[in-house]
Amino acid sequence: MEGRSRMSDVFVSYARATEPQAKAIADALRAQGYSVWRDDEIPAHKPYAEVIEERLRSSKAVLVIWSADAAKSQWVRAEADAARELGTLVQVSVDGTMPPLPFNQIQCAVLNATNGEVSGPGWLKLTGSLAVLVGGAAAAVDPARTAIRPRREKSVCVLPFANMSGDAEQEYFSDGISEDITTDLSKVSSLDVIARNTAFTFKGQSVDVRDVARTLGVSHVLEGSVRKAGPRVRISAQLIDGASGSHVWAERYDRDLTDIFAIQDEISKAIVGALKLKLLPKEKKAIEQRGTTSADAYNLFLMARQYWVTGNHGDVRREERVVRICQRSVELDPNYAKAWALMALAQANLHFGFAKGGDGGLNAAEKALAIDPSIAEAHCVAARHSLEQNKLDEANRQIAVALRLDPESWEVNKEAARLCMAQRDIKGARLRYEKAVSLMETDYHAWAMLLTCYEAVGDHEGVSKAAEMMVKQAEEAVAQDPSNGSAMGIGAGGLAALGQEERAREWMQRALLIDPDNLNMRYNFACILTVQLKDPEAALDLLEGNFDSASPMIVKLAEADPDFDSLRDNPRFEKLMADARKRHGMEPVEPSVSPAASAARPRS
Repeated sequence: MEGRSRMSDVFVSYARATEPQAKAIADALRAQGYSVWRDDEIPAHKPYAEVIEERLRSSKAVLVIWSADAAKSQWVRAEADAARELGTLVQVSVDGTMPPLPFNQIQCAVLNATNGEVSGPGWLKLTGSLAVLVGGAAAAVDPARTAIRPRREKSVCVLPFANMSGDAEQEYFSDGISEDITTDLSKVSSLDVIARNTAFTFKGQSVDVRDVARTLGVSHVLEGSVRKAGPRVRISAQLIDGASGSHVWAERYDRDLTDIFAIQDEISKAIVGALKLKLLPKEKKAIEQRGTTSADAYNLFLMARQYWVTGNHGDVRREERVVRICQRSVELDPNYAKAWALMALAQANLHFGFAKGGDGGLNAAEKALAIDPSIAEAHCVAARHSLEQNKLDEANRQIAVALRLDPESWEVNKEAARLCMAQRDIKGARLRYEKAVSLMETDYHAWAMLLTCYEAVGDHEGVSKAAEMMVKQAEEAVAQDPSNGSAMGIGAGGLAALGQEERAREWMQRALLIDPDNLNMRYNFACILTVQLKDPEAALDLLEGNFDSASPMIVKLAEADPDFDSLRDNPRFEKLMADARKRHGMEPVEPSVSPAASAARPRS
């Protein structure tokens, strides 16, 4: 391999005694479409250490295969340490040996590969991590990689339950039921469950469940419908064999809405029974834990979270609506930790984005943690406050706790990415945003931040992919809500990045007419006009209107954002910044020219 070697998807690190397992794993990954490199490919004419370092640093993911021998190997430890520094480390144990210090603080998949077996929960965990690192969230649902997955025993995909209420506004309820059943089944250790985000790619589609099962490699598919009318709810569910398409179990529940938790428990337990799985006592208890006994409080929480997930980002009304609904939820059940935590997140946005929200959610977050110390999202609020106070060590500590409590939380990964950005850790931010979109593919804000990350590291393929997803998800959001100026703003950024200037300008004009007071959107438009459309005067026109009411957070971002470096000597820009600093009593900050600083755009 002369000259610059081609970047591999995966670098495999292992001890010599586990070479058969390493080969089996590498071959299985290649069969799934990954390019894999291990040290059997070292050319005879090049120094061993030189090739290893070159290949390790150029790979998108470094898979360390731990075993009793690997834990003692200085080579494996050194390669794992380098990968940890690069943010590319993925770990798997093939003989039950857990990673040594300090790698035992990072999740490790357990794989029974003694006989070359590459299947089961450990394999899914491994390939899920590789999908995020190698190809972003898209790899996890890319048909080219999932077209024919090996069928896994005792595995299920919970398709989004259809909303049969005759009211599109009730969609939040059917979606919430689907997510909660997915979460419940995920607590059963003997059952593999397809992630919510992957299952929701089939939402609204007429599908053949046998095709779904074949595509995702699951043995069974659960589908159903929800009809909610006043105090009554009807839920129909059927578990279908993925190979034959025949019903394994089916039931219809006509109950009072107050029985919603009992219905969910019955569905989950019926599936466990139909699949002849053993439900451990702790798993049974976990499934029955709902966080509230009030069906009305639960209904309000689902409504608030739907607004939180799909609402017009950057519009103060979204945050205020979420706070109002959550306040009503906790009035009905003061011990509903999830509602307190969601309220805290919205109040933090109000406080830091709009100079509203009282204490910025600290009281609500503390109440959530007092009720349920395991609720990860509440730690995000504490981390946000510490970040704004420049207490980075404490912010990092809070996020580390949140990630340990719930590494699959969309909100936690978004906040972790924000913190990485603030510390100019582009690789860390990229990984967290990639995780966020793997959990919530419709999150166009996270796709926009990924575009910024990919731009910063020169990943042109990533830029194109992120831009395409920004446009796709924004178009879908606007189709649902034509007044969503934030979605139009993100879509315009994606179009500009794809070189579609005329359409990008059309979207910007439309968004400014529909949502003129969305400050985050206007700021991002100024970035687009400055960098991609090369129109500094139009950018300054936007900023002049923006900075009259911009929060200190946005002013700080503009101080360091290299997107505005070409405007630094412009008298109009200098006056804008000076007036904004004076209004908030802020001292001027020397602008950074680090490419990483562009990650500070308030897209998320």
